[in-house]
Amino acid sequence: MPRPILATIHTDALARNLDRARRAAVDSRVWAVVKANAYGHGIERVFESFRAADGFALLDLAEAERVRALGWRGPVLLLEGVFEPRDLELCSRLDLWHTVHCDEQIDMLAAHKTQVPQRVFLKMNSGMNRLGFAPERFRAAWTRLDALPQVDEISLMTHFSDADGARGVAHQLEAFERVTRDLPGERSIANSAATLRHAAATRCDWVRPGILLYGSAPDFPEHDAAHWQLQPTMTLSTRLISVQTLQAGDTVGYGSRFTAEGPMTIGVAAVGYADGYPRHCDTGTPVLVDGVRTRMVGRVSMDMITVDLTPVPQACFGSEVTVWGRASTGTVLPIDEVAKAAGTVGYELMCAVAPRVPVTVD
Repeated sequence: MPRPILATIHTDALARNLDRARRAAVDSRVWAVVKANAYGHGIERVFESFRAADGFALLDLAEAERVRALGWRGPVLLLEGVFEPRDLELCSRLDLWHTVHCDEQIDMLAAHKTQVPQRVFLKMNSGMNRLGFAPERFRAAWTRLDALPQVDEISLMTHFSDADGARGVAHQLEAFERVTRDLPGERSIANSAATLRHAAATRCDWVRPGILLYGSAPDFPEHDAAHWQLQPTMTLSTRLISVQTLQAGDTVGYGSRFTAEGPMTIGVAAVGYADGYPRHCDTGTPVLVDGVRTRMVGRVSMDMITVDLTPVPQACFGSEVTVWGRASTGTVLPIDEVAKAAGTVGYELMCAVAPRVPVTVD
């Protein structure tokens, strides 16, 4: 039989989370952000659940081709725009909208030969300091684009750096509104955190929910997924393949990172860093065995982890282990809790599930 590890994609939860984004952003159209292969879920697996979105936003031209191949005829937005002039030919052929965030992209458009003008989203760097034109250069960029016959409609966008935290969005919102107040065009400024936490202040024509669609709280640990009424969309599960009895002083795994303080039973689960489980997780990382919460102990190996069976003495060879997501008992282990123990975020865990892990859809 195959190794018992499995990633399960919950299509019902994907659809409900999209509906949650729509309820948070009343009167706005909703991009379903499916970059990074739909945050590791697989574009083809999430597509039907996201059909109710108003558009799909992503980075990669190949992913845009996949969305079109699935039959989507609505808007598709390239969030980082084009990377070289010939990309514009594919934008024309696939009818892709694309972000413009630097002078070089305007130069490409100016040199592009096309019969059909293109829809662009002009991005302002309002304080994130990654992509976009600084506020004092934004209107000049807009003027250049507006003069090009290759450009049809110009929409306006920015991205918040602190929508998930105490600093909030006011400083960036002020910069964006001050510069764009009298410019025409649709606006898109709200990511997941802004959509949930600052809905009234950031309501625009389009919102761009990403991580909330996949059941992770954008402002964890201040709020968890349940607070925002989000449902887990991915479960990573496996089974116990061995049970060991320890005595006081016995150590576990490479580097003897865990020492038993007294008699205890541990289980060995078939999941490791070659499956995408973070190697830097340490003793105490939560895990479910037969739906009961317990902890990982010792160091993560390539193919295995060891778990404390003290809270679940009936566990045995073949017992279900839920690494994150929904156990068959109905108990949920939020991916954000595992990510916090690993010193990272749920995004990374979702995207890092290895190709060798089988995937199913329910």
